Amino acid sequence: MRKFGLIGYPLGHSFSRKYFSEKFNRDNIKDCLYENYPLETLDLFPHLISEDNELCGLNVTIPYKTEILKYIDGTGPEIEEIGAVNVLKIKRTAGRINIYGYNSDVTGIRDSLISFVKGSVKNALILGTGGSSRAVRYALTEMGLKITHVSRRDKPGCITYKQISQEIIRESDIIVNTTPLGMYPDITSLPDINYNLLNENHILFDLVYNPEITSFLKMGKERGCKIITGMKMLCSQAERSWEIWNDDKL
Repeated sequence: MRKFGLIGYPLGHSFSRKYFSEKFNRDNIKDCLYENYPLETLDLFPHLISEDNELCGLNVTIPYKTEILKYIDGTGPEIEEIGAVNVLKIKRTAGRINIYGYNSDVTGIRDSLISFVKGSVKNALILGTGGSSRAVRYALTEMGLKITHVSRRDKPGCITYKQISQEIIRESDIIVNTTPLGMYPDITSLPDINYNLLNENHILFDLVYNPEITSFLKMGKERGCKIITGMKMLCSQAERSWEIWNDDKL
């Protein structure tokens, strides 16, 4: 049996187990199992890896996408810039365990936005500074957009929510929520921006996928914005994870 799974804490919001269980069923994959592994602290990670020899790969979610790097033996070149990992490939050879880190969020973000990023779309406002925000920055920069980062606190290279002016909102073609605000069970929360400044020229993208239509996206939709849910990204990054786990060259 080949085992895969998800680490993070808490995991009540996650659809990954359901997604892969349905995939294994649909594609008649008999020798694989996907489980949730809620780790209250990442200190439990080495024990998880060493105790189950059938564990071949893991997805990583909040809050461990950056912290997990200390346990990784090798990464792809994009990880140095992003500084976050959400896919682990576990190789066991002659009693030795090696763990390799990848970021499938970049693929999911790119797939979600590619049809929206056209000639007139030049500026992006990224809400949040966690591991997912770095993947968004990486993908959008690759696509040629100018990025403004927003943080709750003063940080180099960022503005705070209080510093988001009318002009910044007006000039931001894409606004991306990379924070957990609006995620189940706290579904009424949303980023602190002036939604009354939004209009049909804006594109709102939320990485939260449970619920699919978050309060952030509802506010944008009511004002005529184009909205992109996190479900496309979820499916795309999950399929990229599966490719990584099954590619002998990686």
